[in-house]
Amino acid sequence: MARPRQTIVSLDDTPYYHCCSRVVRKAFLCGIDNSTGENFEHRRDWVDSRILELATIFAIDICAYAVMSNHLHVVIKVDADKAKHWSDKEVLVQWHKGFKGTLLTQKFVKGEELNEFERKTVNDSITQYRQRLVDISWFMRSLSEPIARQANKEDKCTGRFWEGRFKSQALLDEAAVLSCMAYVDLNPIRAKMAVTPETSDYTSIQRRIQSAIKGEQPKELLPFVGNEQLDMPNGLMFSVKDYIVLVEDTGRIIREDKRGVISSTSQDILNRLNIPADNWLKITTDFGSLFKGAVGALPALTEYCEHLERKRRQGASNCQRWLCA
Repeated sequence: MARPRQTIVSLDDTPYYHCCSRVVRKAFLCGIDNSTGENFEHRRDWVDSRILELATIFAIDICAYAVMSNHLHVVIKVDADKAKHWSDKEVLVQWHKGFKGTLLTQKFVKGEELNEFERKTVNDSITQYRQRLVDISWFMRSLSEPIARQANKEDKCTGRFWEGRFKSQALLDEAAVLSCMAYVDLNPIRAKMAVTPETSDYTSIQRRIQSAIKGEQPKELLPFVGNEQLDMPNGLMFSVKDYIVLVEDTGRIIREDKRGVISSTSQDILNRLNIPADNWLKITTDFGSLFKGAVGALPALTEYCEHLERKRRQGASNCQRWLCA
């Protein structure tokens, strides 16, 4: 049975979550209809663009994503502190980037005078919008609904485009986050839709590689900021170069269907994550089937379950087996 979202998300334990959503007719709604030959690949561009647009609206950063022909994956980081520090006006400005708001919130942003009752109404809206801007369900809803409307209009039909609920899982530590990111970035290679990460269209790894060639990092994605340090900026551990090498090494082994060699650079990362190379290859190939719930080392998983008042640690055996040396 599907769990209510509030029993899955615990920002006190982790800001990182992996979300996955599938279309209802898995064969061609975002890909190619084999029976008619009709091409719907352009819809993947709709999803790609919408993901990056929402990252400029919500206090939610994109770590990794992959838009496939019948489903999408996105790894996100909820930046609750950013939303807390937004002024009332900044909250409304962010909300109005993607939503109309109300006549009163529009007046407030323009600096127009409001009476006491109107200001109270605006304050209630600000409180609500501030909560929504860190809400994973609102993020995914804002991603899926416009795409469904656009696709149904193109098909001249009504009804569901996406499955009823998206799946989400908490990523409780650095190893869980990085392995899930690599799993997501390698989706097209595992599906034999691409040979290398740089040719994997509609993925975050392709964007990171294209920016790295210019000596930059993509502004739309949460950056890699290097090793842990004082006054740590908001970002992912390790360097972007090391992560790209790790994904390329892993992808080369997966794509060729044979045991390959993890480079010394990639091995250093795996050593720090305390994940054996064989385990890493298994995780980045079968992450979705290995882990159905929260992912992380046992102490983090135990604490997460306690905070959500769960009696059982779902997936504890696989977390222990694959994420611990």
